[in-house]
Amino acid sequence: MKYITILTLSILTVFLCGIVGLHAEVEIALEAELADEIKEPMIIDEDKDASDGKFIWDDGEPLTGGGGQGYAEFIINVPEPGDYALWGHVIAWDGNSDSFWVTWQPADPNEDPQLTNNTQFRWGVAGGAIWHWDRINHWLDGGTFDREWEFDKAGETVLRIGVREDATMLDAIFITTNVKATAPEQANVRLPTDDDRKIQIEGLAVSPKGKVATTWGTLKRSYR
Repeated sequence: MKYITILTLSILTVFLCGIVGLHAEVEIALEAELADEIKEPMIIDEDKDASDGKFIWDDGEPLTGGGGQGYAEFIINVPEPGDYALWGHVIAWDGNSDSFWVTWQPADPNEDPQLTNNTQFRWGVAGGAIWHWDRINHWLDGGTFDREWEFDKAGETVLRIGVREDATMLDAIFITTNVKATAPEQANVRLPTDDDRKIQIEGLAVSPKGKVATTWGTLKRSYR
């Protein structure tokens, strides 16, 4: 009997440890056009195939290049400390319209890569003339490498997607703590739902799996 009791307790301990070890991934989906600030020449435009019918870009024809001014800025309340990855729902027509600048503070330094041209913050967007998911990367001289951002505490962060080339199109952003995923299906990426848009518009904090937790101190601007 004593040995059965010990065995039962051992199994229960392993089971409880497994429960404690379970950790839900943070998943947040954002509409690009609902950014807290959009500075021209980055603008909101319409496409029936985009999420909720809208996207952002520096308006221009493919092959024009250019860019380097304008951005979209998002205030994101990360619900817990840890490592995060970003995915973008994008269109990149060609080699002259396939990049953005990306900084996410406070994990990144307070630097404007549109001025410094620091390739650590250059996102080489995967090419494609239809909407597709691409993980945000460093586009360095030696190739592209997936980026990760580490936050040592929960709270408010500022993500800026800056124009680098005309005609690169951004529809939505997916944030996850699944930094090991290298393909969209591995990261469980998804477009924003009506609930996601409500959270983004009203300025609500989110918990793991995107469930509402607490409200922020101020409301975000109205949905266009």
